[in-house]
Amino acid sequence: MTPILEIKNLTAGTKEKTILKDFSLTINPGETHVIMGPNGCGKTTLSKVLAGDETYQVSAGTLKFNGEDILTKTPDERANLGIFLAFQNPVELPGVGVGVFLKTALNAKRAFQGKEPLDPIGFMKRLKERANALNVSDDMLKRFVNVGFSGGEKKKLEVLQMAFLEPDFCILDEMDAGLDVDALRVLSAGVNVMRSAQKSFLMITHYQRLLEYIVPDYVHVMKNGRIQKSGDKTLALEVEKNGYDAY
Repeated sequence: MTPILEIKNLTAGTKEKTILKDFSLTINPGETHVIMGPNGCGKTTLSKVLAGDETYQVSAGTLKFNGEDILTKTPDERANLGIFLAFQNPVELPGVGVGVFLKTALNAKRAFQGKEPLDPIGFMKRLKERANALNVSDDMLKRFVNVGFSGGEKKKLEVLQMAFLEPDFCILDEMDAGLDVDALRVLSAGVNVMRSAQKSFLMITHYQRLLEYIVPDYVHVMKNGRIQKSGDKTLALEVEKNGYDAY
């Protein structure tokens, strides 16, 4: 089986600081992995390096997606290949409607795949199906992207984008940050609906509570730029009990 994501001995950071240090991780199709760790350990840096954020430079190691080296790929090329990053703090896009945004993103991906743009009827059918499954209101679909949205609404729109674009690999960077229990339950249900033998997830979080709703296959504790320990979901309970100092 070819891993969907294969990271080997990756060292990366900004011009001022090395953050990821000899980092390695393999994720196979259908697997859900969780990375936990204290502030500043490199979790968000990892997500941005995977997505191709040009703020970060890779100085050593390899990064493969479905067996293909993607270190030289741009963010839009990685997205079109099937990588999706749900942002910790989604940006506002004044003047850009949710529907227009989703249609543009989907048709860009279809063009990359050599497919024709989705016709208006097909687009609306797809949008309604995904929106109804996630309990996204028609009102939200008519608004500008994230403008005036609450924290929960922003995260819900991220999950809608994920469901609509159907990526192969989804990175959820602290999806649970700032959410109450009800909002977290709704968003987790949306993620669970999308889980399949073909799709893989990498969830980044500080807390064990997210794992009460989305049960992972593997949990990794990250500190000082690399994975210190890996295990199943019980590792998250161990972290909650003992803290990160034990690693």
